[in-house]
Amino acid sequence: VQLQASGGGLVQAGGSLRLSCAASGGTFSRYAMGWFRQAPGKEREAVSCISSSGTVTEYSDSVKGRFTVSRDYAKNTVYLQMKSLKPEDTAVYYCAAEFAAEVTTLCHPLYQPDRWGQGTQVTVSS
Repeated sequence: VQLQASGGGLVQAGGSLRLSCAASGGTFSRYAMGWFRQAPGKEREAVSCISSSGTVTEYSDSVKGRFTVSRDYAKNTVYLQMKSLKPEDTAVYYCAAEFAAEVTTLCHPLYQPDRWGQGTQVTVSS
């Protein structure tokens, strides 16, 4: 599966953005999907993951209650709705996919997903 992320940009603190990740070339419904981010000088962080069925989600503590992950099977797209953005959310955001994976596996900090999209920059100004 190939992944194409979009939707990043510059936003003021407290604002919102929605990231999209379009998948192609694979059976979208068989992949767990995840959003990850990496800020300059920091390690990559798992932000949120969603199961292949869309029924199970996981969030990092830093975004819980502010971000929502969802997926649209008709569009083969996974979304990350980000609200109440903070300057510390500034990072390059990547989507990833893993065939038939559990959400807890995909979002594990030591796990390396198989498929990655290109990053999209999110910058939150204070």
